[in-house]
Amino acid sequence: MSIIDQSGSFTLGDRRVKRLGYGAMQLAGPGVFGPPKDHDTAIAVLRQAVASGVDHIDTSDFYGPHVTNQLIREALHPYRDDLVIVTKIGARRGADASWLPAFSADELRQAVHDNLRNLQLDVIDVVNLRIMLNPHHPSEGSIEAPLTALAELQRQGLVRHIGLSNVTRSQVAEGRKITEIVCVQNLYNLAQRTDDALIDELGRDGIAYVPFFPLGGFTPLQSSTLSDVATRVNTTPMQVALAWLLHRAPNILLIPGTSSLSHLQQNIAAAGLTLPGDAIAELDRIAGPSHA
Repeated sequence: MSIIDQSGSFTLGDRRVKRLGYGAMQLAGPGVFGPPKDHDTAIAVLRQAVASGVDHIDTSDFYGPHVTNQLIREALHPYRDDLVIVTKIGARRGADASWLPAFSADELRQAVHDNLRNLQLDVIDVVNLRIMLNPHHPSEGSIEAPLTALAELQRQGLVRHIGLSNVTRSQVAEGRKITEIVCVQNLYNLAQRTDDALIDELGRDGIAYVPFFPLGGFTPLQSSTLSDVATRVNTTPMQVALAWLLHRAPNILLIPGTSSLSHLQQNIAAAGLTLPGDAIAELDRIAGPSHA
């Protein structure tokens, strides 16, 4: 029975980061809107994440809006030299908490400056352009105009590296012709694996892939399989799902989010979880034969 070693790091721009980071989205209020339900716990979670060795935090100024970035600044500024902060632009929040496109050059420029101000940074390590042709899933269409505007902000020295989010494989190819892309952030998990080919392609070129919703979209039968494996290896389904993602490809970086200190420790522990080969084979079958 083989054991998979999921430890190590991967390149994110010009830095190497541990493969398990932290996503700040859940620190905002319900629906990622408004202040946290417990401000002091939110600050404690951020500080504990970094104290536990997390060196990669994912955030956005449209979480809240402004809430998570202000919490990060309060909890962690001045930042450790080894901490990489990644943010997203391309969307804004309506007064009703809706998610709206914010693609124009002026909106993108304002978003970068908002992130810089709220994080209290002079330059952002990585900015992901979230494509909002469809807010809920990738949708085909050219990304040239917004990505060119973001690349101009990079040339001005406000952005160090550029990534893409909520994109199709063809949009990634288009983006890479416009500027260097250091990471792609899309929906991907055990049950939803349409990006399998893209992950492998990016990995060959040293580009990070950052999946979100690691437990999203499971059927009851799939959840049962995940729970059965978790019971056998004496851990939680979430930890198994994270460990499987780390096993899936060396260029996968994880950003599980939580507003709970206990869940934070469980997520961090998943980076050290080894899965036996038979469990991996069983998990691989969750997506079915046509996932690619």
